[in-house]
Amino acid sequence: MNVRSLSPLDRLLAGVERALETVAGAPEAARPSPALAVEEAELDDAERRHAAGLMRINHTGEVCAQALYDGQAALARSEENRQHLQHAAAEETDHLAWCADRLKELDSRPSLLNPLWYAGSYAIGALAALAGDPVSLGFVVETENQVEAHLAEHMDTLPPQDDRSRAVLQQMQDDEIRHAHNARERGGIDLPFPIPSVMHLTSKLMKTVAYRI
Repeated sequence: MNVRSLSPLDRLLAGVERALETVAGAPEAARPSPALAVEEAELDDAERRHAAGLMRINHTGEVCAQALYDGQAALARSEENRQHLQHAAAEETDHLAWCADRLKELDSRPSLLNPLWYAGSYAIGALAALAGDPVSLGFVVETENQVEAHLAEHMDTLPPQDDRSRAVLQQMQDDEIRHAHNARERGGIDLPFPIPSVMHLTSKLMKTVAYRI
């Protein structure tokens, strides 16, 4: 049986479809949301707004993760690494769906700037891939390490009784740690200065804006 390989145009069209699904569609999770096992807590208006702001940041972070992985996979040098990136992206789709569901439960919405976040992150992912697979995988390691750190911060600053949101973030954190480990094992290198610092500042800007808009 012949297996048809995707041409660059095929991958471009598939990427456009994924972009539209990410920023305007309703991605479906392959795994059930961790929040389903936790009862909804009573939140006052201020607590609900704060929880929603944090979950909007995390939803935007997952939009960026989808774009980064898509950009990296599109230009990966090795088919094996492309498949690895696509597998990780599939798990990030779970995160995206879980965050979207939690935002609805909190009577809130995703960031209005998600198309902009997606476009910028896709370009960054593509540039990382052009630098070669070790750099691209190193970018995954650094990204996931920074995401893991901000998830820990969010779990600490959520309203104490909002265990439903916290359950989602805990599973996301576990997945991000595993993604970083896997990318390191596949040959990801430490990124040179000042790239990690620039990534941190960019992430800080995104979090500040997405919390409100």
